[in-house]
Amino acid sequence: MAIITQILTFVLIISILVILHEFGHYLPAKWFKTRVEKFYLFFDWKYSLFKKKIGETEWGIGWLPLGGYVKIAGMVDESMDTAQLDAEPQPWEFRSKPAWQRLIIMLGGVTVNFLLAWLIYSSMFAINGDNYIPADNVKYGILVDSVGEKIGLRTGDKIVAIDGIKTKKFDDAMIDIILGDEVTVDRDGNKVTFPIPDEGIADVLGLRGKRFLDYRMKAIVDTLIPNQPAIKAGFQKGDQIVQFNDTKIGYWNDFLDAVHLNKNASATIKVERQGSIKTFNLKLSKDLKLGVGVLREDISITDEYTVGQSIPAGFHETINVLVKQVKQFKILAKPKTKAYKSIKGPIGIVEMMPPKWNWNFFWNFLAMFSVWLAFVNILPIPALDGGHVMFLLYEMISGRPPSQKVLETGQVIGFVFLMLLMAIIFGNDIWNLVKRFIE
Repeated sequence: MAIITQILTFVLIISILVILHEFGHYLPAKWFKTRVEKFYLFFDWKYSLFKKKIGETEWGIGWLPLGGYVKIAGMVDESMDTAQLDAEPQPWEFRSKPAWQRLIIMLGGVTVNFLLAWLIYSSMFAINGDNYIPADNVKYGILVDSVGEKIGLRTGDKIVAIDGIKTKKFDDAMIDIILGDEVTVDRDGNKVTFPIPDEGIADVLGLRGKRFLDYRMKAIVDTLIPNQPAIKAGFQKGDQIVQFNDTKIGYWNDFLDAVHLNKNASATIKVERQGSIKTFNLKLSKDLKLGVGVLREDISITDEYTVGQSIPAGFHETINVLVKQVKQFKILAKPKTKAYKSIKGPIGIVEMMPPKWNWNFFWNFLAMFSVWLAFVNILPIPALDGGHVMFLLYEMISGRPPSQKVLETGQVIGFVFLMLLMAIIFGNDIWNLVKRFIE
């Protein structure tokens, strides 16, 4: 059932984005009286799952879920159907329209994707506010594992800035560090700035989404499991662990470290309870299960927004997500980060979907992926919207359009490049699945 929910979530997200993106091309084409011959969700190579002719447009659903398209008369596109281009241009054709109209038609898809993300973020801010952990609220400093240490971080550091920009949200720190060049931390009262090594980023990406960064917590007992050593010894909720044998305990990670160093050993643990010290003697088992959990203090806040305030906040968040998308390409350009191994195709993205329906995840992912779709489509690669825009801008600046041969050749090169890229991404997805089974 979980995998079905994940697949349905992914298909629904892709379907919404593709349909709205293609409507971004369809509507201005109709406004400028340009004939749209096909409007398809997914690709209908060889055959389609559904199709119906309404007016001059064939509406359909293809079998290959890798996107969708609108086929506009008189335009060199991925269908490479150029037979009609041998005849004289007709008034309803794309090639007959002024360059500025063709530019608006080609920019329509990415514009809709950007506006959709803006609308979603603004709506979520207006309805739910913005819940996050302020960096200033992490009063005991951060907690990092060995991977975080390879980046240069130390447990107890307080993150001050990334790339010189003050860190507001602790929640964003992990992704910002991966995408950044340098980090500034408060370490024992001193400001320390250090570069983020590519090798450290490679180790982080190798974690496959697992956290390398958290915030430290006091060793205060919150959860006690029945019939386990801790509750049998006399632990109570609210006890603060202050000593393990001869080791002073300041934080929960200190306690866990002490436990792991004392397998199959007796331990004397001291706790502070309502101003007095209690001492307990326990025998640690091989599996180290004490049946005790830490009090995870809620240090998050929620910024509330009126409808008027949510609009600029939503725009700012859309731009923030876009900037992060662009920065990801910087990481891909650095071989030492091995970021190419972390690229996910449809299989990898499906695995990211929650096993149970989650509306908050759905809207956030829909908005983020809409920004991603806008960014990728505007890249100046023939066969993408950005490729058409590139040729149109050349025409508007030079005063003459590229030849039909140039457009066709560019389209073929762009299509082959994208197919090779998709093959690599699919191959990476499959290889990651195989590795998981092997491991």
